[in-house]
Amino acid sequence: AQDTSLSSNKFTLPDGLFYEDGSLGRLKIPSLGLSVKVYEDESLESLAKGAGHFKSTSCWDGNVGLAGHNRGVANHFGKIHTLELGDKITLTTKLGTRTYQVTSVSKISETDRSAMTPTGENRIVLYTCVMNQSAYRWCVQAVAD
Repeated sequence: AQDTSLSSNKFTLPDGLFYEDGSLGRLKIPSLGLSVKVYEDESLESLAKGAGHFKSTSCWDGNVGLAGHNRGVANHFGKIHTLELGDKITLTTKLGTRTYQVTSVSKISETDRSAMTPTGENRIVLYTCVMNQSAYRWCVQAVAD
């Protein structure tokens, strides 16, 4: 039986949302020349392949939270802290393509998850580590046009 309790704090993804390769979609940040596949969950194996989707956040409407590595072979989010306000981010899933504009780039505590609070607006939040500062994360927020 499927767990439908709210206490599990996990969005249930609609059937048929995954692509054949197991990805949920593709994240593009043109100003960084970034195009990376998005996988469900923020596990190390997901992050080795691309960006990881936080299961506690929506995958489309509302607030979408994604994580990525900032160094090594899978250094997909290594430059997100250089994004500027207004830079565009696109997310493409089987539900469509949505374009977001960067509204904030901040260094936050590693334990600060406030940006992932569910929201009525369509927003995307990108997280990555801060080089050599394990207690901090870079957090980029962008809101849909």
